[in-house]
Amino acid sequence: MNEVNAVSSANLTPAKKFFVDMLTRDIELVDAILDLIDNCLDGATRKGLNADGEDKYSGYYAELNFNGDFFEIKDNCGGIPKETAENSAFRLGRANDKDPHLPTVGVYGIGMKRAMFKMGYDIYVSSKTEENGFVVKIDRDWMDNDGDWFIPMAPPADDDSVLGTKIIIRDLRSGIEKRLGSGEEFEAHLIDEISKHYAFIINKGFSVKVNGSTIKPAFDRLSIDTGFQNKDKALMPYLYKTNIDGVEVSLCVGFYRPLINDEEEASMLEGNQSSKHKAGWTVICNDRVVLYADKTRVTGWGESGVPNYHSQFISIAGFVEFKSDDPSKLPLTTTKRGVDGNSEVYLTVKEYMREGLKTFTSFTNKWKKTKYADSDYFPKSSMVKKDRNEILGLIPEGSWSDVRRGGKGKVFRPALPMPAVKSSKRQIRFSKDIEDIQLLSEYFFDGSEEAPSAIGEACFDEMLKKIKG
Repeated sequence: MNEVNAVSSANLTPAKKFFVDMLTRDIELVDAILDLIDNCLDGATRKGLNADGEDKYSGYYAELNFNGDFFEIKDNCGGIPKETAENSAFRLGRANDKDPHLPTVGVYGIGMKRAMFKMGYDIYVSSKTEENGFVVKIDRDWMDNDGDWFIPMAPPADDDSVLGTKIIIRDLRSGIEKRLGSGEEFEAHLIDEISKHYAFIINKGFSVKVNGSTIKPAFDRLSIDTGFQNKDKALMPYLYKTNIDGVEVSLCVGFYRPLINDEEEASMLEGNQSSKHKAGWTVICNDRVVLYADKTRVTGWGESGVPNYHSQFISIAGFVEFKSDDPSKLPLTTTKRGVDGNSEVYLTVKEYMREGLKTFTSFTNKWKKTKYADSDYFPKSSMVKKDRNEILGLIPEGSWSDVRRGGKGKVFRPALPMPAVKSSKRQIRFSKDIEDIQLLSEYFFDGSEEAPSAIGEACFDEMLKKIKG
């Protein structure tokens, strides 16, 4: 490198407005708010949480309040240490510090700042820990002054005894002001996203409120046959577990509901909604859901022998969880609401995701050809729903197989009760005018409103009876 005899210097300090506008351009408002909830959870993790069990987040909370004039989020998650605030919490990007690794999803050091700048220009942050506390205020004057990137820190001004962090944002950006002030529409959308992305954390005791409403988790379990240990073939999920370079992986895919029937499928073809949004893969990183019910090539659908998602597969759901004390090893995008498809860890695990999918898509294909009743596969006397951790604990050690290819680890491949013979039955499907269907309903069922499938079957039986004499 050539040496330069400097007589002056060039200014490489970025303009704040340009830097902030570019930083916030590619993140949606909901994702920005979820980033602030992540910040609350980071505080709880920094504090140590409770025992690593099913209620590890018990007692911790985050409360969100907003309208067209302001946005507020506050928590009791232990606060941000003053030293962290001085050296890294407000820096735009993570420095090469020596802080111990924590099982969070924060990698790049931009989440909290990007979220605040996304929403407005007047920002108030107050935080308290057991040792100290601080208050930081950011406004338009700071934003317009490119010469100084430092922010004054003051002691907490109030007497609030809660150990946690409070962020209040006013002087909202025009688009944000409209969305936060849109009433129930945006609020319902935000609640739905929180219920999905923090389902596992809420299920472990964390409480989230939005404008006074407590969020319930969008949490689904998989169906298992409790008598599987006494049967050659039983309805059980496909399971995989391993540890790759310090990332603990567990995978579980199976049926979360009975198979789709003819009437439900016909209803869906007519445009009626069903519970299909719960089908697909849910990806969890350090307890946060980063991808919910995905049905695309990102999670293996439509590639390497796996069929594209179709309503026929409405009953298939899978969960794959990645845990690590080093969040940089997790397969995350910068927004933390997506999967890095080029991650070596993810590409390795994806092979088993596809294998699991093929196990159950093949099963449903054979079911569709035979038209066996649901009761043949979902015996009510022995079927129950369990979450993935419960299911993993139910499988005896001797039922797992060692994996020697990529990722290694152990796999449980279920022996599903496939049909022994092909059915001689075939499906008949067609559409007719509603008035004509009602007329036939009156003829066959004395005016009662019967399902179209029942009316069609009655017509078929009546005509067949006449032909056979």
